[in-house]
Amino acid sequence: MALIDTYKNSKLTKEKERAKLVSDKAKEYLKIAMLNKKAQAARDAIKRTSSASTINTKLKEINKCTTDIATITKKIADIEAKIVNKDKEITGCQIKIDKEQSSLDKKNQTTETKFKKDQDKSLRDIGKTLINHKELHLQTQREIRALKDIPQKITVLFLASNPLDLTQLRLDQEARAIANMIRQSKYRDSVQFESRWALQPMDLLQAINELNPTIVHFSGHGSDNDEIAFQDQNGKMKLVTKEAIVQTMMASAENIRLVFFNTCYSKNQAEAISEFVEATIGMNTSIGDDAARVFSSQFYSSIGFGHSVGKAFQQAKSLVMMEGINEENTPELFIRDGLHANEIILVNPQQT
Repeated sequence: MALIDTYKNSKLTKEKERAKLVSDKAKEYLKIAMLNKKAQAARDAIKRTSSASTINTKLKEINKCTTDIATITKKIADIEAKIVNKDKEITGCQIKIDKEQSSLDKKNQTTETKFKKDQDKSLRDIGKTLINHKELHLQTQREIRALKDIPQKITVLFLASNPLDLTQLRLDQEARAIANMIRQSKYRDSVQFESRWALQPMDLLQAINELNPTIVHFSGHGSDNDEIAFQDQNGKMKLVTKEAIVQTMMASAENIRLVFFNTCYSKNQAEAISEFVEATIGMNTSIGDDAARVFSSQFYSSIGFGHSVGKAFQQAKSLVMMEGINEENTPELFIRDGLHANEIILVNPQQT
C-alpha cells in the first residue's frame, strides 16, 4: 500500500471516530433534556400535592436528576475534549497527505510531460475526424451520467412580516440560520433559498408566481383568531384571515408541496391547507424566537440531506429538545389524506 493511502486510511478512521464522538455527545444532550423534563414533572407534582411523603419522594427525584445532569455534563465536556484532540489528529493526517501528494506530483511531472508529448504525436497520426467523433461520444456519455446524478431542484420561499407596531421578532436570525443549514447540507445545490421581507398582501401571489416555490414558509406573528400579521404600506400590522390564506394556497397549490407556518397559533391554517398540498406545518400555540429558529433551521437541513418530511420533522423536534427548549410539542405536521410523511421526499438525488 502506498504511503499516501496509509495516511488517507488513517484520516478516514479518525473521521469515523470523531463522528461517533459527535453522535455520543448528541445522545448525552438528549439524556439531559429527558432529565430536565423528568425534574420539571416532579416539581409540578410537588405543586399539586400536600402529601409530605409524595413531596419527599419528588424532591429525591429532583436531586437525582440534578446529580445525573452534572455527571452527564462532565461526560459531555470529556467528549468535547476528545473531539478537539481528534480534530488535531485529522489535521495532522491531512498535512501528511498534502505533503506526500506534493512529492508524488513532482515525481510524476516528468513522466506526465513525456506521456503528453507521446500522446500528442499519436493523436496527430490518427485521423482527426475519428478522434473528434470518439471524443464527442465520450463527452456525451459523461454529460448523460452527470445529468442523472443531479438532484431535483426545489425553491424555498421565506416570507417574513415584522410589523412596526408589534413586538419585534428576530426573523433575520431565523432566515440566516435556515440559509446556513441548507448551505451545509449534502444536496445544498438542489435547494434554492429565496426570501421576501416586510410582506404585504399583494406581495404573496407575486412572489409565488415569480418563483414557483416548492415550499412556502411564513415567519412572523399570528393571532389566536387564526390570522397572520402582514404589513400595510406604512409598515404596520394588517391581519389576514385563515380563509384568505387557504384560498390563496388553494389557488397556487399546483407546484407547492409544503407550507410551513412558523407563526403563533397557526395550527388551523396548516390543517385546512393540508387538503390542497402534500404537507403542512403549524403551531398549536405561541412559539418563542429560539424554538422557531432551531426547529425551522434543522428541518430544512434534514430536507437538504434528502430525508423525508416525516424524518425532517422528527429531527427538528429532537434538536429543540437537545437545546433544552421545552417547546418541542408546539409544531404539528399535517399530511394530505392518502399520503405518508415518511414517503414525502422533496430533495431526491435519484430524480432529474
